[in-house]
Amino acid sequence: MVDRRARVGGLSGGALMSTLTVPAVPGGMPADPSVSIFDPVHVGVDEFGHPVRVPLIYRNLLIGGEPGGGKSTLLNLIVAHAALSPDCRLCLLDGKQVELGQWKSCADVFVGPDITHALATLRRMQIVMDNRYAYLEVAGRRKTQRDDVFSPILVAIDEIAYFSATVGDKKTREDFAGLLRDLVARGRAVGIIVVAATQRPSSDIIPTSLRDLFAWRCAFRCTTNVSSDIVLGHGWADRGWSSNTISPTNPGVGLLIAEGGTPQLIKAAYLDDAACARIAIHAARMRANRKERAA
Repeated sequence: MVDRRARVGGLSGGALMSTLTVPAVPGGMPADPSVSIFDPVHVGVDEFGHPVRVPLIYRNLLIGGEPGGGKSTLLNLIVAHAALSPDCRLCLLDGKQVELGQWKSCADVFVGPDITHALATLRRMQIVMDNRYAYLEVAGRRKTQRDDVFSPILVAIDEIAYFSATVGDKKTREDFAGLLRDLVARGRAVGIIVVAATQRPSSDIIPTSLRDLFAWRCAFRCTTNVSSDIVLGHGWADRGWSSNTISPTNPGVGLLIAEGGTPQLIKAAYLDDAACARIAIHAARMRANRKERAA
């Protein structure tokens, strides 16, 4: 197999920012950006330098890899797109508080290192999901649409293992894993998109029954072929697709796979903290202005 590692070019935060540029209006107030969660999310470039865009509506995304490999980079790209989408609500769970903390002002719910709050939030999401299915049943439809009465919700989780294997007792961890599995399994048709990341891609954190529910999966550098296969699916390492071959000096490079597809080598676009802060400030202001106009 051809070594693809050196062929993946980088994409700076400035280059990504150009895809998120917000037009100005008289008086210096930025206009609402023409971004929607129904639009594919720009995540970076492939090995030939072509842009890679991931459609997330009606889908979910699993991200795994060792610390510093690029998980948080990809997660923040997706949250940035969702924050700038007026038709999307944000539900953020972050055991470290700081990986997604800059987006707190844009979120309907922000959960820190609190398993009780995390469980309550997922149970609320489960109720929302059931109510939306009841609506669709009455309407005689099978999935939500762009012009529906309710907005899609992005549920972003940084570090599944913190909530499902570290904090709390065995029962609370099992409850979290069960609620997450149900949300991933049933939520996408009613506009609930789950994007979950972990730096511990092991079978106890990501069992096959959970992994296979994610339409999109991305493995950044992993320490073993087994860990790579836990994210991408069994057997890909034997066929020459293992994130263990990604150089540790090339952060942001990962293998991205969709349902029924073949892994694709990508380089995630990078937003530094300052860029994330600027986007978050604008997105929070935009959302506040829309609420005021709707009141």
